[in-house]
Amino acid sequence: MEIQIGVAKINKYASSESGDTLEVVERPGGGVSVVLADGQRSGKSAKLISNMVVRKVISLLAEGVRDGAAARAAADYLYTHRSGKVQSTLNILSIDLESRTLVITRNNPTPVLVHSKGETWSLNEVSESVGVKRNTRPVITELAVTEGLVVATFTDGLPFAGERKGKPMDILQHFKKMLKGGDQPQAIADGFMAEALKLEEDRPADDISVVVLGVHPRSKDEVRRMWVRLPLS
Repeated sequence: MEIQIGVAKINKYASSESGDTLEVVERPGGGVSVVLADGQRSGKSAKLISNMVVRKVISLLAEGVRDGAAARAAADYLYTHRSGKVQSTLNILSIDLESRTLVITRNNPTPVLVHSKGETWSLNEVSESVGVKRNTRPVITELAVTEGLVVATFTDGLPFAGERKGKPMDILQHFKKMLKGGDQPQAIADGFMAEALKLEEDRPADDISVVVLGVHPRSKDEVRRMWVRLPLS
């Protein structure tokens, strides 16, 4: 098996900087973690918040701290440094090679979508953002790493796309449609983004970030690859 990760990300319309921050870090025991945060407000002030959260999480994960503990530490860190006056959502997707599991960590009211063994569902248990109070705990889900597993996480700009026009995206149905088409993780992330921009008439009202992780048959190629595209204004 091999892990594929697809990402699509765009700023709020007329904003010079995204308030979302996304980083990928290798885990000491093998595997990889993707960390996504969405800071309160938008632009530079939101970026500072989300950066603060993501930097704390990835530094702890790189030291071998467990995902839940890293999320709680980031929550307390933001609360302490901003006196509980700002908040951020936080999602962590981790492939843990020691346990052979995918660990999904949520401090985010927005759900995570999962497809495994022919079933598709939404992880939508009540979850709180970090930063507004001490001892904020994440919601953690652990799934076996099996071929065909696909997980999608995103910031709230995606499900709210089209809401101004009274036509919000049905994210679960759109996810199912792309899965039936056999789309790979990057194609799914791009598909979500394309639909969101269509609904927003290419003027997104909020930052949008989408991360899709999939487990696929392993190719004979042993090379690890990462591809990044960053348009510059």
